[in-house]
Amino acid sequence: MPDALDTLQDWIDVNSVTGGEADYGDLLVRALEAEGFAAERQELAPGRFNVLARAGTPEVVFCTHLDTVPPWFGPSRRGNVVFGRGACDAKGPALAMIHAARELVSSGEKRIGFLFTVGEETDGAGASLANERIAAPWSPRYTIVGEPTDNTFVRGHKGVYKCRLKAHGVAGHSSQDVGPSAIHELVGAMHRMLAESWGESELFGRGTINVGGISGGLAANVVAPEAEADLLLRIVDDPEAVTERLKAHLGDNVELLPGKNYGPVEFVVPEGRESVAVAFGTDAPFLGRWGKPLLYGPGSILDAHTADEKLTAESFEQAVADYASTARELLARGD
Repeated sequence: MPDALDTLQDWIDVNSVTGGEADYGDLLVRALEAEGFAAERQELAPGRFNVLARAGTPEVVFCTHLDTVPPWFGPSRRGNVVFGRGACDAKGPALAMIHAARELVSSGEKRIGFLFTVGEETDGAGASLANERIAAPWSPRYTIVGEPTDNTFVRGHKGVYKCRLKAHGVAGHSSQDVGPSAIHELVGAMHRMLAESWGESELFGRGTINVGGISGGLAANVVAPEAEADLLLRIVDDPEAVTERLKAHLGDNVELLPGKNYGPVEFVVPEGRESVAVAFGTDAPFLGRWGKPLLYGPGSILDAHTADEKLTAESFEQAVADYASTARELLARGD
């Protein structure tokens, strides 16, 4: 589909890094209206909005996100491969969904809708807003979430637990037996956490922990009065259980500041289709009122967030066919 890949390049050329999704959102509104869908903007904050669109009364919704991770870089093409930020995460899935919906509507199917969200790459704020404000005629039975899954349906993904550790100490001259040092307290807590097992599930695999950032202290010869670390865990247990396990390793001078967290998620898999479990997160945990979730999309998660992000024509075409056939199957179900 050379024309589709040209369109994808045009979409990639619009910078939509988290917080600056408006231009791309406006582009999608125009594209959806040109296809005959009734589109609307759902404002999260000035200049930031979700895009909703429908053909009739949606029972199956195609959903992916407007935002990309930084840094933005523009498109390029080598044969049947398009490169650029958002190629597979998630402008390629969005375009494949619209092509699939075009096919469905042309065959007379009107029970189709779209939800494109802001903020998926950071806090799920757009999805949370859509979940809070869902109202008639929106009452979907299923939502197909689009992310790069190598054209394979996903049966589940791990939960995400973000937190900050904040350590407190007493400043003093490093030649003296004073303190405690906030950095020493923080390092001790993290050492204990890194040695901990974070659970294992037959469906989701092994829970993991990552220390993504550390800051604190004043100088090499000063006992540190303060220090902080940002952690992200891919969890296979309930967030409450993870909180208690983290607290057990804090010590007296380190406090835990949890962020926005959710447990592991299970997805519907169409009958007879192969499926995998994945570690990355999605908007699905924030869309509890949008019916049963599915997770599928073109491209590879190994390319997402990289300088070589890409999407092939073959993967795109397969996604269009799978999105259309899956929607038909779900609409035929009597539930």
